Order: sequence, then C-alpha cells, then structure tokens
Amino acid sequence: MPKRTDLKSIMIIGSGPIVIGQACEFDYSGSQACEALREEGYRVILVNSNPATIMTDPQMAHATYIEPLTAEAVEKVIAKERPDAILPTMGGQTGLNLAMDLAEKGILDRYGVELLGVKPEAIAMAEDRKLFKQAIEDIGLEVCASIYAASTEEALAFAAKVGYPVIVRPSFTLGGTGGGIAYNIEELKELCTAGFEASPVHQLLIEESVLGWKELEFEIMRDSADNFIVVCTIENFDPMGIHTGDSITVAPAQTLTKPEYARLREASYKIVKKIGLESGGCNLQYAVNPDNGRIIVIEMNPRVSRSSALASKATGYPIAKISTKLAVGYRLDELPNYITKSTTACFEPAIDYCVVKVPRFDFVKFAGVDQTLTTQMKSVGEVMAIGRTFKESLQKAMRSLEQDRYGLGADGKDKYAPWQMSSHEREQLIAELKKQLRIPTPERIFYLRYALQLGIGVDEIYQWTGIDPWFLNNLQQLLALEEELREKLPLFAGTEEGKELLVKAKRFGYSDRQLAFLSGKEEEEIRIWRQEMGILPVYKLVDSCAGEFDALTPYYYSTYEEENEARARGKNTVIVLGGGPNRIGQGIEFDYCCVQAAKALRAAGKEVVMINCNPETVSTDYDISNRLYFEPLTLEDVLNICQLEKPDGVVLQFGGQTPLKLALDLEKRGIPILGTSPKAIDLAEDREKFAQVLRDLKLKQPDNGMASSEEEAVQIASRIGYPVLVRPSYVLGGRAMEVVYDEDALRLYMEKAVRATPDHPVLVDKFLESAIEVDVDAICDGEDCYVAGVMEHIELAGVHSGDSACSLPPFSLSPEIIGEIKRQTKLLGLALKVYGLLNIQFAVRDDEIYLLEVNPRASRTVPFVSKASGISLAQVATQVMLGHKLSEFDLKPSGQPRIAVKEAVFPFIKFPGVDIILSPEMRSTGEVMGIDDNFGMAFAKSQMSAGVPLPLSGTVLLTVADRDKEALLPIARGFLEEGFKLLATAGTYQFLQEEGVQVEKVYKIGEGRPNLLDRIKNQEIDLVVNTPVGKGPRTDEYKIRRQVIASNISVMTTIQGAKAALAGIRASKDNGLDVKSIQEYYKN
Repeated sequence: MPKRTDLKSIMIIGSGPIVIGQACEFDYSGSQACEALREEGYRVILVNSNPATIMTDPQMAHATYIEPLTAEAVEKVIAKERPDAILPTMGGQTGLNLAMDLAEKGILDRYGVELLGVKPEAIAMAEDRKLFKQAIEDIGLEVCASIYAASTEEALAFAAKVGYPVIVRPSFTLGGTGGGIAYNIEELKELCTAGFEASPVHQLLIEESVLGWKELEFEIMRDSADNFIVVCTIENFDPMGIHTGDSITVAPAQTLTKPEYARLREASYKIVKKIGLESGGCNLQYAVNPDNGRIIVIEMNPRVSRSSALASKATGYPIAKISTKLAVGYRLDELPNYITKSTTACFEPAIDYCVVKVPRFDFVKFAGVDQTLTTQMKSVGEVMAIGRTFKESLQKAMRSLEQDRYGLGADGKDKYAPWQMSSHEREQLIAELKKQLRIPTPERIFYLRYALQLGIGVDEIYQWTGIDPWFLNNLQQLLALEEELREKLPLFAGTEEGKELLVKAKRFGYSDRQLAFLSGKEEEEIRIWRQEMGILPVYKLVDSCAGEFDALTPYYYSTYEEENEARARGKNTVIVLGGGPNRIGQGIEFDYCCVQAAKALRAAGKEVVMINCNPETVSTDYDISNRLYFEPLTLEDVLNICQLEKPDGVVLQFGGQTPLKLALDLEKRGIPILGTSPKAIDLAEDREKFAQVLRDLKLKQPDNGMASSEEEAVQIASRIGYPVLVRPSYVLGGRAMEVVYDEDALRLYMEKAVRATPDHPVLVDKFLESAIEVDVDAICDGEDCYVAGVMEHIELAGVHSGDSACSLPPFSLSPEIIGEIKRQTKLLGLALKVYGLLNIQFAVRDDEIYLLEVNPRASRTVPFVSKASGISLAQVATQVMLGHKLSEFDLKPSGQPRIAVKEAVFPFIKFPGVDIILSPEMRSTGEVMGIDDNFGMAFAKSQMSAGVPLPLSGTVLLTVADRDKEALLPIARGFLEEGFKLLATAGTYQFLQEEGVQVEKVYKIGEGRPNLLDRIKNQEIDLVVNTPVGKGPRTDEYKIRRQVIASNISVMTTIQGAKAALAGIRASKDNGLDVKSIQEYYKN
C-alpha cells in the first residue's frame, strides 16, 4: 500500500537528555525518522530538550522545538502546529511514556492527533506488566511466575511463596531504573521503596528468578499487511540477572539450535500480533533454560530500542528509517534494502561475520558505588566490533573501549600473571577467583582469563558464572594461542613459521601492542615486521546479505584474509576520527561535531571517510560519510586505514580527546593533520610553554605548579596559598580533580587519589573562591578569531564546566568584562595558531579575569552554542580547516533576542551511596536546554527538561553554610514575596530570624522528630537550598541530598543556583510557559 496522503504534518517526540539506559542511539533513530518523513514530503515537527543532538539541528525538521518533554509543553506545541499525527516510537521510553500521558489526558483526542506505528492500547499492553502477562499467556507462551505489587506487603508475600531470589521490575521505566535482584527480605524492602518511587504508575512486577538462564533478544519488523521479518538475533554473553545494556552481547546468536531459533521466531510473531504492533520495529527479550530449552518471555519494547541501533549497525538494516516508512503506510515489500538497492526491506538480513558489543562503565567517577552488575543498568556507553569470529571481534571490542587495554589481556596491563606464580600463590588466586567470578562486575571478563590460565575447567567456570561453555571455550582457544605466542614469537621473528603464527594471531584479533608485549619487542617493530611480511588487514563490506548481492553502501570492517572489498579512492579524501564510546566527559556532543564536519566536507566536494566504533551514534550511520570504517580508534587501526585510503588530511579536533591523543604519532608518520597543528595542541597542553605564552600576552592565570611528589605538592600549596585545586595531568573530564583547603587534606589526596611521578605530575593551582566561571567557544582562521559564545556558569568556580548550568549570553557580567574576555580569546587564538575550534575557560573575581584552561578543539558546548545562535560552529570550523577565511561567512546571530540556559543531567538515582554535591570532577551524563526571551524562564525550562521542575508554591527548606548566610538573605525574602513558606535548620533559622525574616525552625537529624528528613519524606517540602558544610555519608547534608534525589525534589546546592531558581519561579508565575521553534527565534 502506498504512503498515506491524508497526513500532512507529523510530530516526532525525542528522548531528551542522555541518561543511563537511554543514550544517543535515539538521536540516531530520531534523525533517521526526520529524514525519512522529509523524503516523503511530510512537514516534520520535532520536540526534544537535548541540544547536543543532530536531530535538533534546524535542517532536520521544519519546526524544531527545544522545549521540555512534558505534557504541558508538548500540548502547547500541538496547539500551535496542529500535527495530524505523532510518531512516538523513536524517543525511547521517554517518548513512549509522554505519548501515553498525552493520550490519557485527552490531549490527542482534543486536537485530533493520531499515534502512528503503535496505538495507546498496544503501548499499555506491552508496558503494563499485568496486561503483558495476560497477553502472553493467552497465546500459549510462558512468562515468569509473578505478581503485580502495589505495596511492599504484596511483594513480600509473593517472595515467601516462590522463594528468594526474586526480580523487581518497576513498570514504565527505562534501563531497569529502580529495579534489581532481592536475595533476602531486607533487600526486597529496599528495592520496593526505590521501585515504587521510580514507576510513574506505582506498580512493580515481582518475578521468580531465572538467574543463570541464557538471555536472547530478537529485533523484528512488522508491517500493516502482516509481513514479518527477524532483522537480528542478539545473545548475551552473560546469563540472566544482568541488564542487557550492561552485558557483553553477540550478534547473531551463537549458541541457539535451529529448533530453538524456530520456536523463538514463531513466538516473536505471535507476540507482536497479539500486542498490536501495527507497523515498525520492536525488541523482544527471552530467557532460555540451558538444561531443557524452556522459553520464558521477559519483555517487549513496542518501539525502536537501544538494541535496535546495535542491530542496525550490525546488519546494515536501517531499522528506524524503515519503521518510519512503515508507520506512514508502506509495506516491507514496497521499500528497498538501502544497502543493496536490489532487494526489498522484506529480505531478512544474513551476515557472515560476528558482532560483539562491550559496555563501558565509569564507576571511577562515583567513589564508593557498588560495582556489582544487576538488572538495573549502570553502563554509560558501549563499543561494537566486527570480525570474522567471536574471538577476533571480542579482542577488537576490548581495545575499542579506550580504557588502556589492547585486547583480552596480554598487553602488559594484567593484574595477575598466573604462569609466573608459585603453587601457593596460584592456590590463593584460585580461592579469590571463586569469589570474583560469582559476582558479575565489569572486570569479570578478565577474571575469566585468569581462571582459564590457572587450569580451572570450563565446566567448573560455567557452574560458577552461568556463561555458556561455547563462549568459555572460545576464550580458552585465545589463551592457548597466547601461550604459543609467548613461547614461539620471540624465536621465530622474520621466519616463515613466525609469519604463520602472526597471521593466526591477527585472525584471532591480537593487536600489535599485545604481540609486542608477548614477544618482548616494541609495537612499532611488530608493525614493521608484519608489513614486511605482507601481513595487512583487508576490509570487508557489511552488506546485509552475506555476499549474495552487491552492497552499494561502503560500510567496512577489517579482518586478516585475502580479498579486500574496500573501494578506496586515494585522492580528495579526508578522514574524520570519531569520539569512540560515550563516557562521562566525552559524549554525544563530540559525535555531533563529527557529523557536522562530515556534512561540511561532503558539501565541499571531499570524499569523507569516518572511523568510529560506537554503534549508538549518528556518525556511524551508513549514509553520513562516503565510506565508514567500524574500527577501534587506536593508532594501529587508524594507521592501517590511512595506509589504504591515503587521505589528503585527517580531522582530529571534533572527536574529543580520543583522536587528539593520536595527533603527534600520526604527524610523525607523515599523515597530514587538518586544522590546528599537533605542535600547537601540545603548546596549549604543556604547562610551562603555555605559561610563557600568557606572560608574553600579559594575561593572568591562577598561581600554579607541577608536583612530582607529595612533598613538592605541599611546597607549591604553601607558596601559592590554600585552597588549591589539585588534579592529575593526564585525564579527561576532571577525573580525580579536587579542591583541598589545608595540608592534611592535600597529603590525603596525594596518598589516596593519585600517584605522582615525573612522567605523570600532579597539577596544583590556586583555587579562586567565589569566582564566576565563564566558558568561551570561538573559531580561528590564523588571522582572525570569531567569538561565537560567552557562557556564564550559574554555579561558581569549583564545579566542572560540564556539570554547571550556564547561560548564553551571560546574565550578570558587565559589558566591559565580556568585551575583555573576547579580546583575550582572540589574542590566545592567534598566539596559539588555532585553525578551527577553540574553547577557553575563564574565572572572574573582583573584576579581574583569570585564564583557567585552553582547549584548541571542539568542546562539549559547541552544539549548545550552535543551537542558541543559529550558526553551525563545527561546519564553519571545518571550512576554515580547508583554507577558507572567517570573512567569507555571515557570522552575525540573527533573529529575536533570546537567552539559552544549558543544564546538566546526573545519574545519581542509579548510584545509592554517592553524594550529589558538584565538584571539579565531571559526573553528568547529558544535558538539556531551556530557551526563552528572559533568563528566568529559560532557567525554569531547563529545570523542567532535567526532570525537576521548579515549584510555584509550597515550602522551601533552607540549610546553608555560615559563609553563605549573608548572600541567602535577599533570596529568602524573595521566596516569601512569592508566597512560599520557609523552613530552616538552627543556624540558618537564627540568622534569618535576627534579620526579621518569617521562618519556621526544623530539627536536624538527631535533634528531634519530625526532623527535616521526615518532612522531605512526607512530601512537605517542595524546594531545598542546601550548601555543603561537610562531604560524605556521615554528614546530615549528605542524607538530605540523597533523600531529595529519591523524592525528585528540586535542590540547589549553591547560592547562585538558588538565585536562578527564584528568577525562574518569578518568570514562570509572571509569564507562564510559552513555546517557540528555534526556526522562529532565528527569523529576523
């Protein structure tokens, strides 16, 4: 059936900020949906709160609303735009939940808006655990024995009946939020409390345990004519009990028998038909008992899911694009396979390679957090690798993680070397491994390695872990070859026997770094030896049809075979290096820049080659570049591609620190670098050289020094005066960065946090208390410098720039200070010979400007500034890198006056035991943006988008440090003027009462009951202002902040934040919520 002509305009709901459980895979799916609808001639309206996405670029939709994803805000967009339909399946759980909210509140009926792809009844049946269970049983399939609990008592009664452990799954949540495994009564009570708070419908599914069973996923497509295909099967390396987002996964499934596959395929068809998925993609999860083949249906996502992006990249089948076309009336047999162009979308992908996904964790950012992996997702990113075998793909994936590992061990980074241990040491390690292997953590893959090296049998390890023996046998084969390499490689270098061994090693995925370690040589020696013997990678096409038809889309992976399928041009080629896996400190913002660079380069007539290993991203979509290499971003892998492609230049400055780390090595090997030279980058990062540049320019920076030992650090701090900011010199995202106020704290930091050496010194800077921090993004062309955005942080200096809310333009800085900041930015850009993007962080105190940090590369704020200003900074910077001058571009922001506020989003709800106080170490996973014609409303929108809307009435709890009491006074009076009731703890209460402020005293914890914690739990408090006195789990402040997070109450931990909150409340009450597309803001 052809596309529907009764529809003229369609709204897409985005997924909002990047959070654990919902990352940039929905930017990928949303971008594909926008393009698919535009191709079909529909007017596209997009609503999303995340400025860091490609989908919120003004070119992607006809009307782009960067507004809160709430029913109130979206109703206003609907009333204004009058869409005929909404596509709710591209925005993850956020989009689906919002669509249901709109339906249940009668908003869709009021405006005559249709849901495409899936109806409210089908969403309810798939998402409501009770309805889903009934539906599955109606078609003769099994779900776990379970109940739907509306109270803790019901959950406890069920657990007593079926026995522990039990699984807790809150309804209508993402990434398993609030859920987990309860092994006893106490744990079940705790999970019930968290789960009821997490579930928007206050409902929990309590299930019998299927821990240890195989976990499998089926990605399927169905159209309105009941055509049905399986796009991809995915098998979890880990058994049931670990969230699939936290497990290593493999595609296609490796251990399914043909009868099991047939049964699961038939079950998938029955389920989507029963639930009522009308058209589009869907993800189904199953548990399979390895002993008897019994199949349990775990859940269904009636939308494009996190696994859909992985399945799309694994097979080359664009699930989101096809789903969108099906939603507007097409059938699968009417749409082309976009890879081959000679088959239809009804053609089930067949792949002759193996894909492995490995999650990336950032527990180091959250001191004291439990690293045990459970049914609640904790990873912040992932990588994908493609090879001919599981062994090859796993090794490539491990080195793609950028965690200083270059495969599955054998890289000089192993914790244990069993072959060098005494028998007593081996016995001790075996006892330790028995404990470690039973507890799933991110390190368990390496503990498996040590266990196999110690001779522990596959069957025994299987009993401890539940990991299928097929996977364990593959690991054992890797280790058998490793032993052979360790023994023979040093002896046979340069011989024919050595060549055969080397080829086998490369086919098993061993990196040059691993081979160098095993042979006692340098990595460069291995590379030269390998090339001299003609051992080079070839590149195979991801063609979706196992080579049966020609693939027209050049999407490649490397392996070590004979035939090379890559279509390298060898001229007019530019390589763009992506950002690798998402992590805290380097996320979707850098992928945005890489995509913009690719678009600008293609517009300039260049052949664009993209290298990246992140399956969640838009940059790894098959049609963003001319050629895509899904490869690790290591020196070895990048050099291999450069050798084949012979690029005119490589773009490094858009992918964050990942590609920048390769700059000097690439240049040394004659690879031309586009934009700012590696020498200039090194000048900005070399403390001593950079300090000289500042002296020459007569610019100020805080007093500082570099310490190679604890005593040196103490001497520097004594010289420059406390407090000082201390940090390692070799990290990203503020890791291990801390403000210390005295010598004892400094010595503790040096002992516990870092190990200073001459090669890795610790940086010690004078910390500027009460300073305003400012971020600047600019573009330089060697002769001129365009300052694109001056952003004032809402938190004072001491909070990592990635975690601070900020305003563009500044809300309190004088025009003179802003002008001086711009002057200094231009001076630095020209002095450092920057060609492209430049980010500088300043601190302003007492009208003095201090330079904190310079980054001659893309920053996290580039997408935010681009959306706020209407100028694509990354595209202009790319043109500059190609030789164009800034004078050739119209760089004056146009349109109506506006203020944009960026707010960070944090994963604290996922990590009980972690204090929420912000510090120099970055901990946010994503960001949102509020845009309006005044600061207060822009800030209020940013809080709505972050999921903690400002209250317009009620009670404010004030409990602040002594140093903040004076500054609190006008804020407290302002809350009273707005009709709020004030509560305060003893010290704050006494100060305010003496100043004549009407306030009620509340007990601190331990002073009496009901105390402030009771008042928060009883929902008697609507906003908290709590500036820290102490830090850590022993303090009252910590307990307050944790409870506030659990209760989803707005909390301000700085005076500046409290001021902004008051401004937001006033603006909301005076003006109310209004919505406007960014295209409207840009119009003159």
